[in-house]
Amino acid sequence: MSAAPHPRELLLIGGGGEMTLSVDVAVQALEQARARGLRTHVTNRADTLAATPAVTAAADAATAVDFARPGDTADWAAGRAADGERPALVFGVREMAQEAVAATAHALELPGNPPAAVRRIRTKDACRAALAAAGFRQPAVRVCRDASEARAFLAATAGPWVVKPRDGADSAGVRKVTGPDDLPAALAQLPDREAPFLVEEFVDGREFSVEGVFVGGSPRVLAVTAKEKLPPPYFVEIGHVLPADLPEETRRSVEETVTAALTALELRFGLFHVELWLTAEGIVLGEVHVRIGGGWIHRMLPHVRPGLELYGTVYDDALGLPVDLPASLPAPERAAAARYFAPPEGRVTAVTGWDAVRTHPAVLHAELRVGPGDVVPGFRSGGDRVGAVVVGAATPAEARELARELVASVHFTVEPVEPVDAVDMGDDVPEVRVDLEPRPLTSSFRISHMTIETVDHLRLRLLQGGRTVGEGEITADSGYGQDGPAIAAEAEALARTLAAARYDAHHGADGADPVALLRAALEKAAADGVGAPARMLVEMAFLDRAARRAGVPVWRLLGLPEPGRVRLLHTVPIGEDIPLDGRPLKIKLGGADDEQILRSLLGVPAPLILDANRGWDRQDWERLRPLLAELSPAVLEDPVRDPALLPAIRAALPGTAVVLDEGIATAGDAAFAVGTAGGLNVKLMRFGGILPALDALTDATEKGAARMLGCFLEPPRAIAYAAQLAGLCDWSDLDGHFWVSDDRPVPSYGLDSDAPGIPRIAYTPEPARGEAPAI
Repeated sequence: MSAAPHPRELLLIGGGGEMTLSVDVAVQALEQARARGLRTHVTNRADTLAATPAVTAAADAATAVDFARPGDTADWAAGRAADGERPALVFGVREMAQEAVAATAHALELPGNPPAAVRRIRTKDACRAALAAAGFRQPAVRVCRDASEARAFLAATAGPWVVKPRDGADSAGVRKVTGPDDLPAALAQLPDREAPFLVEEFVDGREFSVEGVFVGGSPRVLAVTAKEKLPPPYFVEIGHVLPADLPEETRRSVEETVTAALTALELRFGLFHVELWLTAEGIVLGEVHVRIGGGWIHRMLPHVRPGLELYGTVYDDALGLPVDLPASLPAPERAAAARYFAPPEGRVTAVTGWDAVRTHPAVLHAELRVGPGDVVPGFRSGGDRVGAVVVGAATPAEARELARELVASVHFTVEPVEPVDAVDMGDDVPEVRVDLEPRPLTSSFRISHMTIETVDHLRLRLLQGGRTVGEGEITADSGYGQDGPAIAAEAEALARTLAAARYDAHHGADGADPVALLRAALEKAAADGVGAPARMLVEMAFLDRAARRAGVPVWRLLGLPEPGRVRLLHTVPIGEDIPLDGRPLKIKLGGADDEQILRSLLGVPAPLILDANRGWDRQDWERLRPLLAELSPAVLEDPVRDPALLPAIRAALPGTAVVLDEGIATAGDAAFAVGTAGGLNVKLMRFGGILPALDALTDATEKGAARMLGCFLEPPRAIAYAAQLAGLCDWSDLDGHFWVSDDRPVPSYGLDSDAPGIPRIAYTPEPARGEAPAI
């Protein structure tokens, strides 16, 4: 009997990013594929897959493949195709994934854009050159490698100018300059200060974008969007109106110019979003993208063109199905607008008016991601947005005004956050030194979606007179999207900033609380976009230095309860034998053999902690539920991709603590975990150190939630640092150093706090106070 044929598959490369908008776009793309009977397979970086459960829940399968290396994605897909897993089409909704989409489609001989054409538009100066050569108006632009080259370009051209990354998104690092004196500040805002950057002439004109889809290889314009931006020097979009209120002749001219440019650039597949200016001299084309525009345009377009399915149109065209979309569409008969919140900088103390906005009948979408206690950064790029309102109305003017009114009706009360350089802590500025060394694991470590073999070991030291006075130590694992060299650079820059400001967190400077000062500095760093691993590394070193100066261990400096003896879970990676030594077992699940593994655990006397790493869908849960009910595990960690299943799981397993781990990295994430699952697993590398993790654990304790303290594969010093919080947790999963160092696995350990600073792990057989001797 022959096997049933596989259903046709959509391969969605790059999945969705962690921002709400990106998740919404990816989920819509997957849903419209499923509506056409397509099986869906998502690829993304491992950490982003973990942080976007709604995307993985909407897909039939997910695999960790880094889209930043287009050749790797194409090779992986070709390998699957050779094994009979050939997709029917390849697609992507994220800007940074488009080169991988094109390379993969080319390798599999599927519909797609030419890889060279996508590389050209992704490199902004190359796109400018190609458009200029084809006869389209373009501003003068130069690729610069340093400030001297930028100054030379300014001297040779008429200003003002714009400094921007050569390859970027969300207006990050884009800044207007009016002369050489503005250059240092503009260059300091670039995301990568070592990479070449662009300086181009500033275009003075009204800004628009054109949204559309390719059908049969030809562009079809769906709408022209009017943009509203914050005043220079930054260029962050604050609102959109669709369709743009333009004279018919102007609209036609814009559409004809854009379609001609797309054809000249040899683009032919998917969606497009082309930016432009209307100037006194005519249309000047801006950036060209082969994906839908941001700013919730993907929600606005189907409202103004009822029945339109953006992604479904692409799929139908690629699969040879009929698409009813004429070459020239009339202007939409209704309108939509989006507007972002832009509260003042500082720590939010109160928000009023939000409930009335989100329940307004004209609202198509509304979100607000900040509340009391959150720090609002400066509005310098799309990544700084804290919420938005999208509305529908009869006309563009009505939609614009309504969106403005609703956003203005939400009031934010904020208090200032003291800047780092406002505190003078003495004259002894430490030297900062960061070392990085690849380190193979003592044995491979396999979980549901990857196998880890090697990590990057990072060590940050604060030196005084050649002597180490503060030290942090972590490891970075590329499988989780932790880029060792990038973390090292971020941590070194942040530590040098704190050190140069004499921000050494010791007692006695005008009565200042050193922990509060360091907390404020790190909160500002988080608001400025410094990643959590880098903040943790810096926090370790500066708290270590402060505790050494105070002559106490860090846990005592922070007023934590004495950790006592840390009783460990016995982590069992997928594929390893399950020990039966009576210790609590943490079993890694989420694979094809889960049912067999669970059956082998029946009758095991040890407490069971089961971790599926979000590896189950609804069908898996229903299949495994009777076994899980019979096992009645002590803890069930990250069981499913879809959080909507959690209430049913908690009801079916009343004696089991359910905790969430993947993607829990902020106070808001922690509150979500406590509210939906009733528990959380806190990992310092995700939160950015002890201080933010402590806040999450304190709140979880007050709400009676289950609390687990976890780790990645980390060095002993980082594990001991985290273990200082063990007294606040129900379970300690702090054995990650056994794969990184030569330390022999043990069921428990203590912390040696005889010396001030970060304690060391003490493998002594002596029990902690009040405990019976170990047998």
